[in-house]
Amino acid sequence: MISLGLATVTTRAAHTQAQLISASDSARPGDTVLVGIHLKMEPGWHTYWKNPGEAGMATKIEWQLPPGVTVGETQWPLPEKLPPPDVTTYGYQGETVLLVPLKLAADLKPGPLDLKAKVSWLECKEQCIPAGATVQSTLNVGSETKPSSDFELINSWKKKVPETGNDVFSFKVHWEKSVDDDTRTVIIKGVPAKPDMLPIQKVDFFPNASDDFEVQGQAEKVESKDGFALRETIKKYSGDWPTNLSGVVVIEDKQRWGDELNAPIAGSLVASAPLTAETPTVSAPAVPAQSLARMLLYAFIGGLILNIMPCVLPVIALKILGFVGEARNEPGRVRALGLVYTLGVLVSFLALAVVVIGVKAAGHKAGWGMQFGDPRFLIALTILVVLVALNLFGVFEVTLGGRTMGAAGQLASKHGFAGAFFNGVLATILATPCTAPFLSIALGFAFAQTTAIIVLIFLCVGIGLALPYLLLSFQPAWLKFLPKPGAWMEKFKVFMGFPMLATAIWLFALASGNSNKSTMLWFGLFLVALALGAWIWGEFVQRGTKRRGLAAVLSVLLVGSVGLCASTRGADQIEWQPWTAAAVAKAQSEGHPVLVDFTADWCLTCQVNKKVAIEVPSVRSKLKQIGAVNLVGDYTRLPEPITDELNRYHRAGVPLVLVFPGKADAEPIVLPEVLTANTVLDALNQASKIN
Repeated sequence: MISLGLATVTTRAAHTQAQLISASDSARPGDTVLVGIHLKMEPGWHTYWKNPGEAGMATKIEWQLPPGVTVGETQWPLPEKLPPPDVTTYGYQGETVLLVPLKLAADLKPGPLDLKAKVSWLECKEQCIPAGATVQSTLNVGSETKPSSDFELINSWKKKVPETGNDVFSFKVHWEKSVDDDTRTVIIKGVPAKPDMLPIQKVDFFPNASDDFEVQGQAEKVESKDGFALRETIKKYSGDWPTNLSGVVVIEDKQRWGDELNAPIAGSLVASAPLTAETPTVSAPAVPAQSLARMLLYAFIGGLILNIMPCVLPVIALKILGFVGEARNEPGRVRALGLVYTLGVLVSFLALAVVVIGVKAAGHKAGWGMQFGDPRFLIALTILVVLVALNLFGVFEVTLGGRTMGAAGQLASKHGFAGAFFNGVLATILATPCTAPFLSIALGFAFAQTTAIIVLIFLCVGIGLALPYLLLSFQPAWLKFLPKPGAWMEKFKVFMGFPMLATAIWLFALASGNSNKSTMLWFGLFLVALALGAWIWGEFVQRGTKRRGLAAVLSVLLVGSVGLCASTRGADQIEWQPWTAAAVAKAQSEGHPVLVDFTADWCLTCQVNKKVAIEVPSVRSKLKQIGAVNLVGDYTRLPEPITDELNRYHRAGVPLVLVFPGKADAEPIVLPEVLTANTVLDALNQASKIN
């Protein structure tokens, strides 16, 4: 059998060279061949380990192999901690070889095998660039196994892979202290099998990645006579506290090597602490422009639905039947009463519109931007919709005061035109505790509009509420089709709660697109506390008979304390809005300087810049002083518009920080990749002087 050998193709992409190498020149059917992805980085550049740490992105390998070849688990050489020390990341500088065993089927026919893999990585220096390459080679299947010219290189990197199951150390892990908010400390203790390994001078722990918790990077060495002990801090993102800890214990004595740790965490677990870490989310799209016609339709449908809500139908149906019966023999009078009833409804809704206009004006004076682009408005609207949903589910009830209902009832009991008019007023009063899903969307839209549109939308709601009875006054024969009050109305009311929840989720997604992840996590917790508080109020204050005062205090304290905590959590952070070219142009045209931060979760330099140069008191104060608009471009998922913008400024990756003067079409000040607070402040000062 003639061996064709192993042919490899080397690919260079950006600042890293990738090559597929193998320990074997040829192999027999049934063998396991060790291959490697050889990455060579230019000086100063680095790539990342399987757990990149607080920033970065692990290298990915997507294999494209012929039938009969099975891929084993990637073996990662021991990484190093990358600078700077205040953001812990793990990776490789210079070069590395990621080893992968390939199992050949026993029935493979002799001949060449085409091996191919698509490799993607993140390479960083002062900026981070996502890169990738397709590497390929040809392995010969023959009658014998022969080492290749890369055998020694593969073997040398195999020695750098952390050892597993060699019993060099016995590890034990236990909780040290109880929960402190969202953090807890563990002690990792290692006892060597051979006493001559003592003392152990330098030891560290590199954790495996987890979506639910993070082992923070700075380990503290604790005194131990029979081995070593490390104190590590675990920060929990979600779920329960971990019951197992895995990673690599890094030993440095005469040489540097690693030992795999996979051990249960001993000690009692406590209930989950409140979540504060930033959880990945899917970016919400920008708020779509709602057409006025659609909102008017929603308002009209919402008004129609109000007619069959339990708070409206039983009373109004009887009263309408009353004034129809009052003029049974005078069709013209019935129609006139119907028109007067409609007038009463419309006048009442005009009064409500005036209230909304007043609230909007007061909010504007207080700086409350009532528009979908303002996360505060979206958060307020989300809270309102959640409360409406809870009300529809019967968690608690919204009731009007007895005097209000009594006065309205007395006026509505009058006969003739006065009674018909005040029946319309009563219908509006009864409808205010009920909110149909379509109606909530339309009213939310109305709050962001001009006075004329607010009036128009409220009139559409009133027309929807009044129309069925106006039609009945012109066609009394249709009274037989009027739904009769009954238990079905309560079920319908609960059913309407589910569209309201869907509306709340939609609003929450919109708000998350304009707020940072930590803020939205706390807002989600507040909504849970709000629901619990509403349940306590409904169950023990409204429907309870004992200790109602205590229940009321508990409900208010619960919602108030969580709300206060949530509202102050991000108070000292810059208020960011999503970047678009249109947002920059709009801010400049209005005379506002603009700070744009193109960043990504995996970008180490971005995270350092944010901590030391952007989210600092001096910069926050300056931004407020000059009235700057702050925009963030999230490049985590590599959106094409941001790629185009990076190319426009001759950057291959993030970070890119721009400061635009508050002058239309003025060119931005392009900041360097590595920032200091003074660099940002100088740029802001310079931009604020350009008019």
